[in-house]
Amino acid sequence: MPATFLGPVCHRSSADCVLCRKAACRPNFSRLVVLQITQVTPFLVDTGGSKSWLFVKLDTDEGLVGWGEAYTQQDRDAAMLAHLVEMGRHLVGRGPFAIKHFSSVMYLDYALRRPAMEFWSALSALEQAMWDIAGKACGQPVYNLLGGPCRARIRVYANGWSEQSRTPDQYAQRACEVVARGFTALKFDPFSNPWRTHIGRAEEDLAVERVRAVREAVGSSVEILIEVHRRLAPNEAIRIAGRLEQFQPFWYEEPIDPEDMAGLAEVRRRTSLPVVTGEALYSKAQFAQVFAQRAADILNPDVCNCGGILALKEIASAAEPWHVAIAPHNYNSTSVGLASTLQVSACIPNFLITEYFVNFASLGSEIASRPFEVKDSHIELPTEPGLGIELDESALQRHKLPAERRPRHIRTYDEEQ
Repeated sequence: MPATFLGPVCHRSSADCVLCRKAACRPNFSRLVVLQITQVTPFLVDTGGSKSWLFVKLDTDEGLVGWGEAYTQQDRDAAMLAHLVEMGRHLVGRGPFAIKHFSSVMYLDYALRRPAMEFWSALSALEQAMWDIAGKACGQPVYNLLGGPCRARIRVYANGWSEQSRTPDQYAQRACEVVARGFTALKFDPFSNPWRTHIGRAEEDLAVERVRAVREAVGSSVEILIEVHRRLAPNEAIRIAGRLEQFQPFWYEEPIDPEDMAGLAEVRRRTSLPVVTGEALYSKAQFAQVFAQRAADILNPDVCNCGGILALKEIASAAEPWHVAIAPHNYNSTSVGLASTLQVSACIPNFLITEYFVNFASLGSEIASRPFEVKDSHIELPTEPGLGIELDESALQRHKLPAERRPRHIRTYDEEQ
């Protein structure tokens, strides 16, 4: 793959440019050192669905701007926003290149080693924005600053396509629609809400029939990825995995709560399906337990809640000697969160596939200046400096989340049956 050099233009041939000794052709490294962050601006976006998007913009004294995105969860986005604002106070006046130091200090001195998802999500957004500035200042895509690309395009699977499906036939029909759009892999949760650890036989049978319908509809050449959302007990997860093996799923994601790491390891030992975990793990210490207990075949950390770009790359590196693949989770927008995922996915040897929410694509295209395009279930690597994407602030303002919160319904005991 030819190297991409996006630095200062040289009077010589492009092959000799990096060796040029003329001052006019070299980056001004003294400028990079004094570059400072001057403002931190958050944007909380109403998607019209069950999830908001939280972005952050970092301004610098040299006019460079960096974008980042935090993972959000319904009813917890205000807490994530609060963390982002508070941590942003520690960034003003600092240089954007001190990425590792900033992340470490936030964990040690801000969180006092007592982090939760809200902390990790906010930190991830700020960290991504610092990388965006660093790449722009160097005239390079972020992946070139992380060791360079291992691949020219990133394979993605479709998610978010089955939200309104109920019957097996509805799942099958919508699966075919996604495949017709060029996707060669698709993920869905065949179980019904609300999430329950112990489910009845009728519910189990319905889940199996939904998987059967999708497999029969899309054929054997399309990968189907089964999502369980941490809902089952180990024994139920093992029994259901046995019933699903006939459909040859690409993987079996989060069959049980990863806090029961020993239980997850037991599930993996007793099924032939590749077991996935990681979206509900945030620190490297938590991922280390997955390796120690050989609890998963594939990890799916999320760049928007695991600490950011460098953290995701470090988790991937730690997974290599354990023969564990990386399939980044990406329940974020199809703009900045996806851009950060692409940058890391490009440069990790053990990358497998990543997530693309088809139901987010329309709004993602509205807020992004140059949205990413999926062709044949792949996205070409961006070549622009930084993350390779810019957001339209006027579009973000048009979709600003209202400050007033409406009352929420909590399900009753009758609804849990």
